[in-house]
Amino acid sequence: MQNETSLVVGQEDAPARAPRGLKTAGIVAGVVAAVIVGVGIYSRHGEALDTRNWSEAQAIPTVHLVDVTPAAASGALSLPGTMAAWNTAHIFARVPGYMQAWTRDIGATVGQGTPLAQIETPELDQQIAAARAALAKAKASAGLARSTAARWNDLLTDHSVSQQEADERNGNLAVQVATVRGAEADLARLLAMKGYATVRAPFAGVVTQRTADIGDLVGPGATNQQPMFTVADVSRIRIYVGVPQTYAAAMKPGVEATLTVPDLPGQTFAAKVVGTSDAINPQNGALQVQLLADNTAHALRAGGFAQVAFKVPGSAGAVMIPSSALLFRSAGTQVATVGSDGRVRLLSITLGRDLGKTVEVVSGLSAGTKIIDNPPDSIANGEAVHVAHAGANGGGGQHA
Repeated sequence: MQNETSLVVGQEDAPARAPRGLKTAGIVAGVVAAVIVGVGIYSRHGEALDTRNWSEAQAIPTVHLVDVTPAAASGALSLPGTMAAWNTAHIFARVPGYMQAWTRDIGATVGQGTPLAQIETPELDQQIAAARAALAKAKASAGLARSTAARWNDLLTDHSVSQQEADERNGNLAVQVATVRGAEADLARLLAMKGYATVRAPFAGVVTQRTADIGDLVGPGATNQQPMFTVADVSRIRIYVGVPQTYAAAMKPGVEATLTVPDLPGQTFAAKVVGTSDAINPQNGALQVQLLADNTAHALRAGGFAQVAFKVPGSAGAVMIPSSALLFRSAGTQVATVGSDGRVRLLSITLGRDLGKTVEVVSGLSAGTKIIDNPPDSIANGEAVHVAHAGANGGGGQHA
């Protein structure tokens, strides 16, 4: 009995063992959890990779290509020009004084020598009065010296006076005569200055500006002196045009052209080349050409803008491209093309005529090449791009 009791007690004190099926279930659950975590990590990695690939694809710009077309064999070279009067004079006051009156205003047609204004010159008037008095005094002294010299010469004949005394009197006469001539010259100078008190037109033309008014201090000594009047001869108009160097050889005196102005749409005016600067401006690569147009009807206005069309032969091998395809960089004017590898190639070009929406390229491109229209300012050589097909996005970028 005691042994049986001990056996029972010993069995109750031993720890209970876990069922064998529960342990297997725990292992399976751990494996399943590890698989789920692994699948999740792989899925997130794939999504991140897809997102990165999508972002990179979106970062590549899409460009549109246009064709480079041959230029016409000949045509009108149309360039902007500025108009100027045949003669322009800015008239300043020659004498100091106050504006007394003006007789012509802006827009008045005047002839050569027409009075424009009168200047009051009180100081000059006093100088003229003093000069007249000085001349009178000099003449009186000269008269006395002449009579004295005559008497001493008579006395010299009978040796009543010495030769030295007679020479002194004759010398004094010469001095007094010279003084008279100096006084006359001084008076004449002041009278000539007084003549400038009447401001006159230097040539026939139109008064285009009047800045002085009655009572204004004008002439030397006036603060911030400026022209009283501006007179322009607009019977003929000069037109100045910057012609690209490519066409410089064709710009000879006698070449005819036509011009149009914005304020007279539909009207054309004949002009003719009268000269060139005979030098290329290094800043813009252009030759300054001067044309002359008749303006007896006063239809053209000096200082205005004109579009001048020269009939010139086209450049051999020249092509036309849209103005929107141009890139202006420190390396010069360029266009962008796309290579077979889908990357940008920048090409330097030389421009010819500017026709507004299109420009002529005389070197650097050949007909049939495709270039990028409206390229981004940041586009760089070797940059990857997507080329939009014709018809995509409304057929974007295809030019006739």
